[in-house]
Amino acid sequence: MELEFLGGAREVGRSALLVDDALLIDYGMLAGEPPRYPVRDPEPEAVVVSHGHLDHVGAVPALLKGDRRPPVHWTPPTGELARTLAEDTLKLHGNSPLCPFSTEHVARLGEVERRHGYGDPFPVAGGVDDGGYEVTLFSAGHIPGSAHVLVDDGETRLLYTGDFHTDDQRLVAGTTARPDADVVVCESTYSDVTHEPRAAVEDGFAESVETTLWEGGTVVVPAFAIGRTQELLLVCEAHDLPCYVDGMGKGVTRMLRQYPEFVRDADALRRATSHARFVTGRDGQRERIADQNAAIVTTSGMLSGGPAMTYIPAVRSNPTNKVTLTGYQVEGTPGRSLLETGSAEIDGRVMTVAARVEGYDFSAHADREGLLSFLDAYPDARVLVNHGDRCAAFAEELRGDGFAASAPEVGERIVV
Repeated sequence: MELEFLGGAREVGRSALLVDDALLIDYGMLAGEPPRYPVRDPEPEAVVVSHGHLDHVGAVPALLKGDRRPPVHWTPPTGELARTLAEDTLKLHGNSPLCPFSTEHVARLGEVERRHGYGDPFPVAGGVDDGGYEVTLFSAGHIPGSAHVLVDDGETRLLYTGDFHTDDQRLVAGTTARPDADVVVCESTYSDVTHEPRAAVEDGFAESVETTLWEGGTVVVPAFAIGRTQELLLVCEAHDLPCYVDGMGKGVTRMLRQYPEFVRDADALRRATSHARFVTGRDGQRERIADQNAAIVTTSGMLSGGPAMTYIPAVRSNPTNKVTLTGYQVEGTPGRSLLETGSAEIDGRVMTVAARVEGYDFSAHADREGLLSFLDAYPDARVLVNHGDRCAAFAEELRGDGFAASAPEVGERIVV
């Protein structure tokens, strides 16, 4: 089995792994100015996507150019999210060299997609008997529909972890899957981090919001639309915090309710959806909401666009108000600047924010302990570390623990 890392190696973003020039696992993009895509445009016989985040699925429509129609395999939520993200990319970069696909290519997803549940093997590229593969998806505990991808060619079993979490979140349960594998391609996003216990993070967030509301303030809660928004709505409902939801997260929340088998507690998500007030944005509604004693869960999570661009300027001058950042803030983003300096470039203007700014680690990735506990199930497997800022360092640490570990580079081919 030959593996070619087209992206996501020693970096976070544009994940893409090509197996034997035939099977492509993930095909994402790295958001930025300009966005970056995998290093080459492959022509696989089949595609499997681990989950519906931009850095794993964002470039998939570009695989359907010309007469190319490889089947695309994923879970139902991932298929829905792929369309949502593709349409958003078209809004931002469509009809420009920054976007490698068009509305026509997005429409073709309906022709080629194949949807699968967890634990049900399916043949790809002809199946094992015809020189292809048997693939099985397992719940990865990252977001609804996220999957570990197990690829079996009859001789070698490859486990591509995708993004995963070993601890429970309110939205999804942590992964318990440990299928037999000879080779593990393992993400390493938080390989040098120990997450604070989720219950403590949640309690601290809820107490902070309650205090601000009691003081008469408003809390703006920037959140990623996929996964994080729904997690925070569940937290708000559980702690009886009045909240609004705005941005792309509204549509994602409604969609996920259609797939109750992919969330941890469908009844809790229903209650959280009913508890939240959905913002239409019409007739100055956002400006009015910014004066209310409520939490406003809104995109974007790093303050790089979305309705947050309305709410932050509206609440920034009052020190009673609060901005609670709930996800990792990439260096160079307005969210990172706000967290470190108290000011950020919002809609082209650098604004000083007098409102209090706080950060909470609601991560949906395994931390160092989670990664090591997962890999404990694979002492004899070859481990290829990817999807992180310190892949080489983590691989070296794993070698010190007795693993056959390495960190491929982008464009590298490895025979396993």
